[in-house]
Amino acid sequence: MAVEDLLSVPEDEAAEAVMAMTQSLLERMDRGEAQESEIEAAIAGLVSTKDSAREFFGIYLTDGRPLADSPSPAVLRGLQSSAEIVGEFLLKTVVMSSAMAVAHRRRQDEKMAASSERVRSRCVNLIQNLELPAIPTVAKEMRDSASTGSGAYQAFLDRWGYDAEQRLVIAQVLQPFAAG
Repeated sequence: MAVEDLLSVPEDEAAEAVMAMTQSLLERMDRGEAQESEIEAAIAGLVSTKDSAREFFGIYLTDGRPLADSPSPAVLRGLQSSAEIVGEFLLKTVVMSSAMAVAHRRRQDEKMAASSERVRSRCVNLIQNLELPAIPTVAKEMRDSASTGSGAYQAFLDRWGYDAEQRLVIAQVLQPFAAG
């Protein structure tokens, strides 16, 4: 099933299909069975909508294999095909994983904190390698919302209930990507 065919499928089934497609692609990549052109096209399709991108990244960024630690040029080209969706998603994931690392440490759950930090590290690596044009502006808006308690991403931050310490960490992690 192609990603564009998922638009006519109920949302929960579409999400499951995207996750299965992503898992299958990662398995083939890990075994060296996927051609670069196939990887690029598959990822471009998987990140073409916000919903499918969320499911793709949910699998890709948390996968136990090192594939996401050193993304291939084909992976990067596939992600660049939906620069706006991918850029905002990666920044939001940096925010969420940074805040969750703080929360896990408070509960003295170092294993989960390390998992959150791995996701953050993978996102930061992708952001640095992709060099998407919208990143500096969106990162600044997110950083400013975290720092000031108002702005374009305040509703996003409020939805997750981040406290002052988490917002400080969020602002710090976004700083290197933020314009101005």
